[in-house]
Parts: sequence; C-alpha cells; structure tokens
Amino acid sequence: MVEVPYGETTLQVSLPSCTVTTAAPDGGEAVDVSAAAQAAMADPIGPTLANRVDPDDQVAIVVTDVTRATPDDVLLDALLAELDRAGVAREQVIVVIGLGLHRPMTDEEIEAALGDHAELAVNHDPDNTRTVGTVEGCQIDIFEQVADADVVCSTGMVEPHQYAGFSGGAKTAVIGAGGESQIRYSHGPEMLARDGVRLGRVEDNPFREFIDDAGDAAGVGFCLNVTHGPAGITGVAAGDPRRVVDTLAETAREGLAVEVDGTYDAVLAGIGAPKDANLYQASRAATYVVLGANNPLRAGGRVVLPARLPEGAGSGRGEQRFVDRLSTADDAATLYEQLRAGYEPGTQRAFVLARALREHDIWVTNSECPDLVEDCLMHASESSEEAIEPGSDVLVVPDALNTLLV
Repeated sequence: MVEVPYGETTLQVSLPSCTVTTAAPDGGEAVDVSAAAQAAMADPIGPTLANRVDPDDQVAIVVTDVTRATPDDVLLDALLAELDRAGVAREQVIVVIGLGLHRPMTDEEIEAALGDHAELAVNHDPDNTRTVGTVEGCQIDIFEQVADADVVCSTGMVEPHQYAGFSGGAKTAVIGAGGESQIRYSHGPEMLARDGVRLGRVEDNPFREFIDDAGDAAGVGFCLNVTHGPAGITGVAAGDPRRVVDTLAETAREGLAVEVDGTYDAVLAGIGAPKDANLYQASRAATYVVLGANNPLRAGGRVVLPARLPEGAGSGRGEQRFVDRLSTADDAATLYEQLRAGYEPGTQRAFVLARALREHDIWVTNSECPDLVEDCLMHASESSEEAIEPGSDVLVVPDALNTLLV
C-alpha cells in the first residue's frame, strides 16, 4: 500500500503484484514563516525596502494566486510592516493578485488567502495594461495599477518550474501582472525550444533571463519569496529578485533532488491541492516527470496521476485555450507539430503536454471529470490500481511537482 496526495487528503493505492520504488525527497526542515520573513526583511539581499521607498510613494505588491500555496498573508504582514516603518500610508499601497491568464480569484478566496489585507487587493486584468519597455524585441505590458506605482514589490514561491527552472522572483509580477505580449513570447515554441529552458535550471536559462530583464523594465525591485518541501516552508529570502531566486533555488535543490536508478513501467505521480484543482495545473506533474532532467520511464511507460479536478479544465483564458486545442486534436504527434508553428498564450501547456504524450500515455485517475480527460488525449480510470498493469515496475513520486529526479 502506498499513499499519494489527493486534494487536501491522501489516497491509498494498493499495488500487491507490482515492484514498487518510492522517490521522496527529504525536503529539508520547516521554518517559522513569520519569524523567517521578518528576519529576511531585516537583512535582505541588497538594500532594505525602507531604503527603496519615500513616504509619498505609491507602492504595488504583486502576490501569487490560488494556484500557488504561498503564505501571502504572512508575507504581506512583513512587507506592510516595513512600509509602515518607512512612513508609507496604507492607502498608498495596492495588492495585485498575479493571475497571468488564470481565472480571477473570488472574494472568498482572496479573504482566505490574504486575511486582513484582502481589502487592499484587486485581481489582475490582462486587458488593462500599459507598455513599460521592450526586452528582446518583445513589448512588456504590465497591469496599469502596477505600472503606475513608484515602487513594485512581489511575493512568490520558488519551486521547480518547467520553463523558468524555478518560479518566483520577478516572474510573479512580469507574468502574473503581465499582458499577453510577454506571455506569448516567453511561453512560445521558439523560447521553449531553446537550450537551457528546463526544469530545475536557473543559470544560463533563456526563459529565466527574459523574465528577469522584463522585471527590470517593469520596475520590480524587491521581492519576498519562500520555498517549500514536504515538511512545509523551508526557506525565506528578501531583496533583489535575481539573487533571491538563486538563494532559494539552492535551498530547494538540496531538499527536493532524488537520485533515481533504472527505468520503470509506470510512474505514480502525486499532486494534491492546489495543483489538482484543474486539468491544466494537474498535467504539470506528468510533464515534470517525462521532460525533467531524468525521465525514469521505459519506452512505452505511462504516468498515472490521481487528481480530483473539481474545476474541470479550469475557467481562465489560458486554461480554456489549453483544453480547446487538446480536445480538438486527432493525436498528440500531430498537435505538437501544429503548435510548433505558434499558438496563443496559455496553449503552451497543451504544447508541452503533447510533447510528453508523443512518447508516453498519461492516465488521470479518481477525477470528477473522466470524459474531459479522455477528450484531451489522455486516459481516465476510476482508480490508480486500474491504470497500472499487474506486474509493473512502479516508481511512486508522492509530490511530483516538488521532486527533482536526477
């Protein structure tokens, strides 16, 4: 019997006839987030936030949305306390929820995520942006209320990311509070095909470099980020966005890397909340396994993803483009070739998923919308046991989105 996350709970999977190996990182030790955030703000990488603002400045803080398990309420406590000490009045601060092309958060979700700071928050609107510069010939468009600010800060979760190596830093603002221009460019087939654009790599990663340069154009000068593992939040850092990502990515690598020897018939990849809310987010687990530094599957092997999918495909613009392309495709190989010619922002998840599906079947189990899964070139079953053939060699990755297979 093995356990994998399933929503906010766990799922018991019985594989008595299979040979089972588990790849679970030690994850590092959890920290007291509030105390660590205060310490990071007091001793940031670079100048303090108080030394970056004047009392009459308008300040925008871009925070993560419901798809990331960032303790934004605690991070806002620390950021706003520093702004208070610098003489910046609360009415001069706006908190922008960095949606990218995801759906807007509801009032109830905002209150749950931000607590007493919810009254300062607005959802990002990708159709209400202003051009703030150009990077690599790409127009950088930022949500108007962020572009209007004198000082731009961000929170963020530095966790493994398919393209950026690790998320966080300027990405929360550049993508989360950005327009379609830089999302189209950075998530397009030409960028994603460049050497160095891959999971777990920050140095010499063209995607990461573009995001950082776009952050300069947008004026993102200070961030307060965390990283996490199975034990919870394992690190907090503040200051210069590039150096914060470098610092926390190293912490994450130490806790999340697992050496895997040999190959397997199936990988049982756990996801859990909040990433298993919809198919767009949950599909990341499969591509992280197949397209990471070390694909552990044999030729013809499969990835099995237990995921609730209470939101179905997801209702944001990007999620809808993702499901539209998958559900109208004849097969993964043809879709991949079609998308190599270009696509709309949000469709990159279909492009990357099609790339993985050319080599391996993906089974989504225990979901609330099996018909949707089948429509999107994947297989659905009621249980993980049904999706794994008897006698298989199985690698269980309980937290696939936070495990680096090396």
